[in-house]
Amino acid sequence: MTDPFGFLAAPRQPVPARPSQERLGDWNEVYEGQQLLPLVSTQARRCMDCGVPFCHGGCPLGNLIPEWNVYAAHGDWQAASERLHATNNFPEFTGRICPAPCEDACVLSLTGEPVTIKNVEQTIADEAWARGHVRAHPPERLTGRSVAVVGSGPAGLAAAQQLSRAGHHVTVFEQADRIGGLLRYGIPAFKLAKGQLDRRVSQMREEGTRFCTGIEVGVDLDVTTIRATYDAVVVAIGATAPRDILCPGRELKGIHQAMEYLTAANRADEGDRARPTLSAAGKNVVIIGGGDTGSDCLGTVLRQGAVSVAHLDINPMSGTSRQESEPWPLVHPKVHRVSHAHEEARDRDGADPRLFSAAAVRFEQDAAGHVQGVRLTEVDPSDRTPLPGTEQTLPAQLVLLALGFRGPQYPTRLTEDLGLVTDERGNVARTADFAARGTALSPAAEGVFVAGDAGRGQSLVVWALAEGRAAAAATDRYLMGFSELPAPITAVDRPLI
Repeated sequence: MTDPFGFLAAPRQPVPARPSQERLGDWNEVYEGQQLLPLVSTQARRCMDCGVPFCHGGCPLGNLIPEWNVYAAHGDWQAASERLHATNNFPEFTGRICPAPCEDACVLSLTGEPVTIKNVEQTIADEAWARGHVRAHPPERLTGRSVAVVGSGPAGLAAAQQLSRAGHHVTVFEQADRIGGLLRYGIPAFKLAKGQLDRRVSQMREEGTRFCTGIEVGVDLDVTTIRATYDAVVVAIGATAPRDILCPGRELKGIHQAMEYLTAANRADEGDRARPTLSAAGKNVVIIGGGDTGSDCLGTVLRQGAVSVAHLDINPMSGTSRQESEPWPLVHPKVHRVSHAHEEARDRDGADPRLFSAAAVRFEQDAAGHVQGVRLTEVDPSDRTPLPGTEQTLPAQLVLLALGFRGPQYPTRLTEDLGLVTDERGNVARTADFAARGTALSPAAEGVFVAGDAGRGQSLVVWALAEGRAAAAATDRYLMGFSELPAPITAVDRPLI
């Protein structure tokens, strides 16, 4: 513990973001150039180094938060990086896009403001890169065993890096033209600059991981060839099947799934084309769905120059404090949060764009069969039934559906030839050690492991990383009979948020 009275001497002070008007003029990261080391060190000094660090339990990775807080408080960024990387393959990802359940599990959050753990984590990771502390770690010996990882999202990348470092020959197959999964095409550049992803991929190549893009296993590459070539398979294809909305007018032009829209914007940012194929420029936009994906869409449409934007959330607005039904530290509380995108919209337009307890009931069309408005109604917060007399129509030439995901999308040949079956939630069924639970009549699932959203269901990046690390340990144990790789979670763990 650096200062037993640090949490009393210094109030919580997050790292300041760039001014919203400046942010809206570019696609750079919200915090670009804003990592203030003295501020972060002071905030790390607020950590009480609790006898029972509940922040560990709030993080699926089991990050050693009090340990690297001490090093950050003293400005020993190399030691802080070593402790941070001991449990997290890609802390610059989680430091940017994780909602920080660790902070809600911080003991200080019981009576006051928690440590700014997320800011400290990002700063440690960024300083590690800037000071040359991040290096490739190729294995000291090779095992002669080979693993195919299907999918290059956070779970697939974490599993691949762990297995490569264990000495296995690892090949990652990605159906898109670039590595990264939703990190690449689902998360806007203003939240995660793609250079952060590119340098990790370069590090993994130095460690021996091989990447094959533009290949959908089960379509472009036969599964039997994969099984004949590799000793084990890790399926990390994510949960990308979107939820849809069923109301009149859904077939109209101008209504798109959020990931279709975000992918187009990210491809334009990658330089694939001068402007996105799907843009909000000069349009009235309605976003349906109040989660992180909806917030990502909001920040994107603002930067593209939308005339107006409304963000519908069928849930009521949450309170500002933890409820009795959300006991600390077991549950990440559902409190009212303002994302950077909501802040930008408020500063640009003078009001929060969110409409709570609101649901779309019909899409209005123009003469050309294009959407021109969204008919919505207020709903009863208890059961979501429409409230009579509350209907109104919002103008909209672009509607984005950000309703979450219902499970993985995969070709039939992949599931059949690997013997995969689904559970009651539509995810790939598996045992506690991440092994795929195959059909009774097929041994095809032998040596197949499932990591990330494909098995867990839609969740956070930090859970995907934990799953990838744990699946790598299970795969290594299958190949070698034992494993020294860490396994922070089991496949039956459930996220608390």
